[in-house]
Amino acid sequence: MFAKTALRGLLLGTAILAMSAGLPALTAPAHAASTSVAITVNGTAITNGDIAHRAAFLRLQKQRGNLTAMAKQQLVDEELKRREILRMQASVSTEDVDAAFARFAKSNKLTPAQLTKILDQAGVTAPHFKSYIAVQMSWPRVMSARFNPAKSNGADLAQRLGGKEKPVTTEYFLQQVVFVIPESKRGKITGKRKAEAEASRKNFPGCDGSKAFAATMRDVSIINLGRVLLPAMPPEWKPLIEKAKGNTTGTLVTPRGVEYLAICKQRQVNDDYAAEVVFRAEDLAKQKGKDPREEQFLEELRKKARITGL
Repeated sequence: MFAKTALRGLLLGTAILAMSAGLPALTAPAHAASTSVAITVNGTAITNGDIAHRAAFLRLQKQRGNLTAMAKQQLVDEELKRREILRMQASVSTEDVDAAFARFAKSNKLTPAQLTKILDQAGVTAPHFKSYIAVQMSWPRVMSARFNPAKSNGADLAQRLGGKEKPVTTEYFLQQVVFVIPESKRGKITGKRKAEAEASRKNFPGCDGSKAFAATMRDVSIINLGRVLLPAMPPEWKPLIEKAKGNTTGTLVTPRGVEYLAICKQRQVNDDYAAEVVFRAEDLAKQKGKDPREEQFLEELRKKARITGL
């Protein structure tokens, strides 16, 4: 069953970016029992064991072709990304990676322990998969910094507009209200916490009073998300925010507990930043989620890197 659904949760970064915090999770991938060095990237070793793990991962995804060659290229690219992520201090936290791992397990109707066992049996291993998740989640931050809309070339934007009005989109200022559920109690109190979260929405005082409001309840936290434009909204929240009535969205069960978004302010905008975000979302949709600028950026990193054995 896992092999049939192994692709379902792999692209996790967009939905979690705004919520990451804490210590960096991004480290070099755990090596397999075989420590024979096959490739080096700027002095960092990629072993035959690493390649075997990735080939097994590709096999789970039902990829076809020379899996060993594909695995080598993926691992080299990931090491280049990892270096750039660390250089820019853009790594997500260990907690975020563990939560993503748990979410992936849940989407396949497994516990994290069961998923770990399956990955071990398949020759992938949980550390290898978590290393992959960490890069997938962190890399969009690098891309965002690299192609920051605030630094966009005005001439490029004008050319894209072609004399037309800038596209209009909705700008939100948001807070996230989290009714925390400890992992040990997940499944036991989720229904109760969901009822508590739904009830609290009716009495939510607004963002200015949210922290004092949360303090009146048990294990409730407030996270300031700041400015978020609708095209950049994580996919699981987008339908909830579009359907929202009043100053809160509906609830969503996540690895952290039961959550909803508080809408502090919203307005229609059509400035340069909004136009760039709208155009980026359109480009990603056309490219089926892959930013066309990514390969060009990776090629720049490859040219600067010292790669042996590939």
